[in-house]
Amino acid sequence: ASTSAVRGGGWSRLLRRPVLSLGLGLVVVLVLAGVLAPLLAPAAPAQQGPLALAHPSAAHPLGTDEYGRDLFSRVLYGLRQDVFATVVAVPIGALAGILIGLASGLARWLDTAVQRLFDVMLSFTALIAGVTVAMIIGSGGTAVMVTIALVNVPLFGRLIRSSVVGERQRDYVVAATAIGSGRVRILVRHILPNGLDPLIVQFALSMSTAVFIEGGMSYVGLGIRPPAPSLGSLLQGSMNFLAQNPWYAIGPMAAVTLLVLGFQLVADGLSASLLRR
Repeated sequence: ASTSAVRGGGWSRLLRRPVLSLGLGLVVVLVLAGVLAPLLAPAAPAQQGPLALAHPSAAHPLGTDEYGRDLFSRVLYGLRQDVFATVVAVPIGALAGILIGLASGLARWLDTAVQRLFDVMLSFTALIAGVTVAMIIGSGGTAVMVTIALVNVPLFGRLIRSSVVGERQRDYVVAATAIGSGRVRILVRHILPNGLDPLIVQFALSMSTAVFIEGGMSYVGLGIRPPAPSLGSLLQGSMNFLAQNPWYAIGPMAAVTLLVLGFQLVADGLSASLLRR
């Protein structure tokens, strides 16, 4: 039987926590802003205009960049890129890590091999991993998503492996073994549900980290490149024009900060509810 706090109406109790509610509110607003960018943006993100580095106005809420492109529109489309990369790559990395971590519980030799693999993967920082991936497949959005996924594999794998080690001597696992349940069934039907709580918290943290990975890779030219907008590339492009239009940097920086803050608040709220009981 699962003891996960998210079952049996647990979500309604979780959502009553102010920190979690505030975090979810921030995330939902920003995600919707990115998803609805084609409807909310006053101009196409690559549309150039005659007013270069203009200050905020009614026509351009965040001003314009060096090519006269509307910065508010580009921030919205940059959010769209970040949200897409995050919601695709983090679940892929989480699923791969969970499957590998569960598989390590099938045999001692496999567990040893998997843990050494995770050690190697964890020895790479996200930026070094991004450089390696970009060297192999080339820079761009795909490199960003592959890097985010790879960074998350050992994190989720180690978490579920800890659950396997901690739960396999519990009475319910011994009972399931006694009635003839196979190892795979025990791992998937019994141990995995009881290890969901830390995985859920890590998922929220990984979403926050993924925003930084995209921003960092795009900032150094390994991720999404101009003229396609991303929050990282917008920050990189603003560095030479801060004196002429500081909103060039303030817009994408505010979007990154609020998105990361939202995910961090969600993670803190989940951690307080799920892991400190």
